[in-house]
Amino acid sequence: MSDMQLSVSDLPHIPVLIEPIINLISPVSGSWLDGTFGAGGYTRALLEAGADNVIAIDRDPHVFDLAKKWISNYANKIQLHNDKFSNLGKYGSSFDGIVLDLGLSSMQIDEPNRGFSFIKDGPLDMRMSGSGPSAADLINTLPEIEIANILYFFGEERSSRRIANAIITRRAERPFVSTLDLSNVIENCLPRKKPGASHPATRSFQALRIAINNEFTELYEALFAAEKALRSGGILAIVTFHSLEDRIVKRFLQFRSGFAGNSNRYSPELKSEEKHFEMLNRKAIVAPDPELLENPRSRSAKLRIAKRLSSQPGPNLLPSQLGVPLLEGKYNA
Repeated sequence: MSDMQLSVSDLPHIPVLIEPIINLISPVSGSWLDGTFGAGGYTRALLEAGADNVIAIDRDPHVFDLAKKWISNYANKIQLHNDKFSNLGKYGSSFDGIVLDLGLSSMQIDEPNRGFSFIKDGPLDMRMSGSGPSAADLINTLPEIEIANILYFFGEERSSRRIANAIITRRAERPFVSTLDLSNVIENCLPRKKPGASHPATRSFQALRIAINNEFTELYEALFAAEKALRSGGILAIVTFHSLEDRIVKRFLQFRSGFAGNSNRYSPELKSEEKHFEMLNRKAIVAPDPELLENPRSRSAKLRIAKRLSSQPGPNLLPSQLGVPLLEGKYNA
């Protein structure tokens, strides 16, 4: 397998695990879809590696303004669409490959006005598309039990009930409007941070972002859309950043590859009469040490790649079979 020609240092945004992707699927050719365009790192790397063209999707309309600085270098090879990747089936049905980077981009985190950061002060927003209810709407209106469930099931936050109670108590005095306001409340109701540990608000902010943007439903629908949109022999590459995302992707690919087993010990065994994918890596690929040094964002990233074997989609799977967290109420998967 050939090494990737494009150095990550040449890109304005470092695409996580791009070298393992390119090296594992080389030679790259044909038509690809980048379902999470961001700063365009994956799209540019695919084109430099040999892809004929890339259709790029992103639900965040702000990212396309940045692309104007360099997209002319790839005339007629890139199509940009402001859309959710669950709708990727609208843009083709015989792609040679599809890539999805499920992480929040550094551009979104670094811009305080987007409201994703628990370190930089800004409006409590977190909406990727800029439309619909914001994180402030959620925090200031939902019942305590629904807030606690979001934090626990979407963020795996063990202190979810304590945090939810602190939020309810504080909002009775005045509503939440800023990221640091919420971050400080969360931090003050938890034990002091240990050296080297993540920020106390990390899991809670992750959970709220997932709820606001309906991310688990998006991923669930995108997996089936990608399966239908790939040609036989096409590649599906997905980079996840936390255990819940990775579990969903892993179970989907295991089932479609005939290695499903049980989603849990109480559920019936999942069976597949036909293999629809071949997993190119049975275990998730993680970032090598050089990439970790250059891009700390990659420390929690996991890559799973599979090759489409048949042109027909597999049988439908329920969200619960893939381990998608399910909640009652407005914000659910």
